[in-house]
Amino acid sequence: MIELGLAHLTALQLAPAALIAEAARAGFAAVGLRFIPASSDGPAYPTRVGTEAHRALKRVLIGEGVRVSDIELVQLKPTIDLSLLESCLEAGADLGATAVIASGDDPDLGRLTAHFAELCQLAASFGLRVDLEFMRWRVIGSLSQATAIVRDAGQANGAILVDALHLTRSGGEADDLISLPDQWLRAAQLCDASAKPPATETAVIAEAREGRLPPGGGALPLGALLDALPADTSLSVEMPMPALDPKERIATAFNATRHLLEGRPRGTRRRDCRGWA
Repeated sequence: MIELGLAHLTALQLAPAALIAEAARAGFAAVGLRFIPASSDGPAYPTRVGTEAHRALKRVLIGEGVRVSDIELVQLKPTIDLSLLESCLEAGADLGATAVIASGDDPDLGRLTAHFAELCQLAASFGLRVDLEFMRWRVIGSLSQATAIVRDAGQANGAILVDALHLTRSGGEADDLISLPDQWLRAAQLCDASAKPPATETAVIAEAREGRLPPGGGALPLGALLDALPADTSLSVEMPMPALDPKERIATAFNATRHLLEGRPRGTRRRDCRGWA
């Protein structure tokens, strides 16, 4: 069985210790943690190395046998001061995270690329990768736009986070991933959704934050996505479904994804990375 991670957005109302316990109970091997809010009024759970709360969280991880896969969400806005992120990145690395997730939120693409490169350099000092996540309603809203930023930044630890919903709703297809270098595709998030896309941008955001379906329970081309990813891409589930209580939601996320992946071979990706060296 492929080890699965649980994205914090699946049950963002749960503080990290509770999320970790429920993830372990369901069968997840890893969790992502929301250290920085994705919106002005959004929840987040920062922690700082050296505090008793941080040490307690490490004990929970060890006790439950769960690791931290990533921390989120750095929004690369025009006025971002990356030096303020040092304690956040240090805390993530101390918990065992391997990546920090970022979004592109600056219309000046030159400045955005420079900030992404700077974030990569800062993250590298803590042994972290930076996964740029594209979302249709943000400045970097498509795979091609994220690819351009990662390519132009030229950082060895720069990569792209592929979210199944965001890829489809931004007009992308699994085949668009085939020509990208393996090192740019280190992580992917799975969920499902209806075939008909939302009619407005507001509805697109609402679907992403509270209207997703369990993997295999909708019409997204998840099989094609899995076939297009490198065999060692880390997979997590991001499935916020307010209709289910958090415990049931997390269990459903794991069981549905396990059913989707059972017996499915990986490593069948076609390789043609010419032009990206």
